[in-house]
Amino acid sequence: MTPSTTRYLIFFQYYGTKYCGVMAVPPHQAVLGVQNYLEKAAEKLRPVTPIKFVVSSRTDSGVHALCNTAHIDIEKKPGRPPFPENILAKSLNSFLKGEPIRILGASCVPDTFHARFSALSRTYVYRLATGCSHPSEMPVFEQNLCWGTCRGHLNFSAMQEAATFLLGTHDFSTFRSASAELPVRSPVRTLTRAEVRPSSGFLLRDSQDSELRFWELEFQGRSFLYRQVRRMVGVLVAVGQNRLQPHHVKDLLEARDLMAYPQSTIAPAHGLFLKEVEYCEADLETGTAEVEE
Repeated sequence: MTPSTTRYLIFFQYYGTKYCGVMAVPPHQAVLGVQNYLEKAAEKLRPVTPIKFVVSSRTDSGVHALCNTAHIDIEKKPGRPPFPENILAKSLNSFLKGEPIRILGASCVPDTFHARFSALSRTYVYRLATGCSHPSEMPVFEQNLCWGTCRGHLNFSAMQEAATFLLGTHDFSTFRSASAELPVRSPVRTLTRAEVRPSSGFLLRDSQDSELRFWELEFQGRSFLYRQVRRMVGVLVAVGQNRLQPHHVKDLLEARDLMAYPQSTIAPAHGLFLKEVEYCEADLETGTAEVEE
């Protein structure tokens, strides 16, 4: 009998402050990636061959994920049934104790499924706070979870108007990072959502934090260029601070030149969250793993 292999889609979240990003790095580095810890936890499942997490969506150092995804292949000894999805998730969580990483769920998927290339869309949320004169005035529960812009409150209507220019299919060359990986991919991307909305903070007391206001900027598309979301956020915040006008967003898109991007405008990493990765239900359909005895 030959070993049997089962492919799973893993849903996981993490607090990104202590990691160098989601992707694995050489183990001798002082700061590791989320993937390093996931694969170390998976070693304790005692698979026939090492388990590699194929992550759907890269995130940078300091960026968080409410829900990222990856697929893994688990090979088991002949005659052994595959892990039930719920047991796999619980086991990985028990091996991740002490790390701000949590497995949200696992699902058996066909062998042809790919966490990255099968994704229909990705949704990112960026959190802002205004009304604080210094970052030290941010509530302790918001540390490293939002950007305190420290320039007064934002022109909400101007930001909404500016965001409409980002919708649709565009050449986002101006919004790509100069340090993007080679070979250079097409800068054309499609945004199906670019939304600006008021939000709320965590556990605020009105009497103490009445000047604080929170905002969320949400973007959805099939894929994004490296640091595209943070660069879009930075420009929209500049519009909200009246440093740019809404039509300048259209001008930046039409420039198609990363050197046209305003200096010192990119939003910091710690306010960014990968919210969701969506798939077609038909691509996920396969037989449920049998219960292991």
